[in-house]
Amino acid sequence: MIIRTAFPYETTHEDVRIPLPDGVELYARIWRPVTDEPVPALLEYLPDRLTDSTAPRDRQRHPWYAGHGYASVRVDARGHGCSGGRPGGPGEAREAADAVAVVEWLAGRPWCTGAVGMFGLGHGGSTALGTAALAPAALKAVVAVCAAADRFDGGGPYRGGSVLAPEAHAGAAALLALTARPPDPLFTGEGWRARWLDRLEALEPAVHTWLAHQTRDGHWREGGVREALPAVRAAVLAVGGWHDPHRDTVLELVERLDPRRVRGLIGPWSHQYPDRGLPPGPAIGFLQETLRWWDHWLRGEDNGALEEPLLRAWIGDAHPPATVYEELPGRWAGERAWPSPTVIPVPYVFAGAPVAVASPQHTGLDAGRFRPLGNAADLPPDQREEDAKSACFEFPVSGEEPVEILGRPSVTLRLRLDVPYGQVVARLCDVAPDGSSTLLTRGVLNLSARQGPDRAVPWPVGSYEDVTFALDGIGHAFPPGHRIRLAVSSAYWPWIWPRAGSEAGWTLDPAGSSVTLPVRMGSRADDGVVFEPPEQAEPLGVTAPATLDEERPERLVVRDVARGTWRLEVDPRHGGTRVYPDGLECEEEAVETYEIQDADPLSARIRSEWRIRLHRPDLGWDARVETRSESGCDEGGFLTWNELVCREGGEVVFHRTWERRLPRAAG
Repeated sequence: MIIRTAFPYETTHEDVRIPLPDGVELYARIWRPVTDEPVPALLEYLPDRLTDSTAPRDRQRHPWYAGHGYASVRVDARGHGCSGGRPGGPGEAREAADAVAVVEWLAGRPWCTGAVGMFGLGHGGSTALGTAALAPAALKAVVAVCAAADRFDGGGPYRGGSVLAPEAHAGAAALLALTARPPDPLFTGEGWRARWLDRLEALEPAVHTWLAHQTRDGHWREGGVREALPAVRAAVLAVGGWHDPHRDTVLELVERLDPRRVRGLIGPWSHQYPDRGLPPGPAIGFLQETLRWWDHWLRGEDNGALEEPLLRAWIGDAHPPATVYEELPGRWAGERAWPSPTVIPVPYVFAGAPVAVASPQHTGLDAGRFRPLGNAADLPPDQREEDAKSACFEFPVSGEEPVEILGRPSVTLRLRLDVPYGQVVARLCDVAPDGSSTLLTRGVLNLSARQGPDRAVPWPVGSYEDVTFALDGIGHAFPPGHRIRLAVSSAYWPWIWPRAGSEAGWTLDPAGSSVTLPVRMGSRADDGVVFEPPEQAEPLGVTAPATLDEERPERLVVRDVARGTWRLEVDPRHGGTRVYPDGLECEEEAVETYEIQDADPLSARIRSEWRIRLHRPDLGWDARVETRSESGCDEGGFLTWNELVCREGGEVVFHRTWERRLPRAAG
């Protein structure tokens, strides 16, 4: 990592409040170059708090952009951080409408040329795309990193029409705790407490809304990007990582948007900005890459930004399974069109007699983290144990050339069910000569969603049907001597919430089944895709106090042999304890527990606990947030329970519990 201390421009920064049309004011931090000339503006707009949560990351990039001649602006969304108003639900249409107002405000500043770009990671990237879909005239370009195109499937609490337990429960629990944090009195003054209490009164666990909409209905389409893509006029640089669950957004955008105004980039990364150097690498000079994008679209420079291939993607080489990689082997490839004429769908047909698949309910404990962040236990370990609970079909890589794939594999399965409901999970693995199995990608289908995610259609009991669904995209080269393995299972806990009767599984007929791989033909010679080394501005200087406490394992599996239960304990490593240069002391601790019995899908239970403390000794300010969340399911539906306790000093200032039963209509 190169740390830049000298830039073409000296910089300054200030905190301001940006008014919205309804009178609410948003808290913003603006880094600007010292110049008398107006400059373009860049906006990063998201609900995470700019005064603490994202402050270290913000310091890496916003001053860097300012030093290169841009006003770089970080804004807290309505109802979050030090902004005014009450928080809304994630992805609500109001969020993008607020962002449009911010874009227009920035364009009207005397120090701005009127040209605005917008960027973000994850939620921030999705908001940038949603804002572009509203087509404000001043928004000329977007950089969307790890963004979700669909609020329901993959970008929300569902996967293939099934309830995605780590998002629907643990994600909602985290959202409740993080949204309940108070404004910081150092930046908001004496009114912080009244604003905090007003926000808390408006809070509702997101799981209530999410589980009330178990198909892709109007709730999920509102504010979503997929249907609104034809309205996008801004130029889009779409960026993702093969270890991020939203990487298919990049493939969708380069396929559907005007190729004169879009470029895609997919690396080996997790859910992070590609310059940060968090596993897996290699990191790239992402800030330099985005600067070229901004210079072209916001300044009109002819700098070759559009001479790059439409899609630049990392093609991974074979590697042994591990839960973390500092850097993965592979190379960069470029495609001038997408779909690419050099990527050919090649079917691999299954063989053998029909096979009954009734996977143990704890199949999936080695799935890894749904949204990896670069931690030591994020990625899936060796898949041999998971493969043993699945039906596996293998295809040896013969000859002298590797089988190189780029894009989304798909499977067609001929299934028979003896119950109305079921789920199927397909995993694509690279099996080495020593037998180790490395998970590359996977796909999920709730069989009641086989006719589309907007409806739930029971299976005709006792009948065979063919179902086809896609796996997540991947770039990988299977070397000669390895085997391509497609493993299918009827359970995948704790990713996929099981349903009563699903323990019966299904019968798969290989005669009508296959996996189709997107095989990239032609030479493996260097495609000429290169990047500069990563660089950033000086770090903020946040410290983590030393402790003698033993660190809790990130992912711990416990088996109770007598009860036949399996328990996964997860420490999401969200924040830990840290001290900021302005004196703020922040402590965040969370634990998620997933439990299930071998043969009982209704035994699935999840518990999440969060404890957050924000402390300013110099102001005598000490605020705490504690939450407990539990979810289960019976034959009738989901059962959820949430508790929120907020304290100022030793005094409880807010305490509320919620208990809901939500019918299981699909999911």
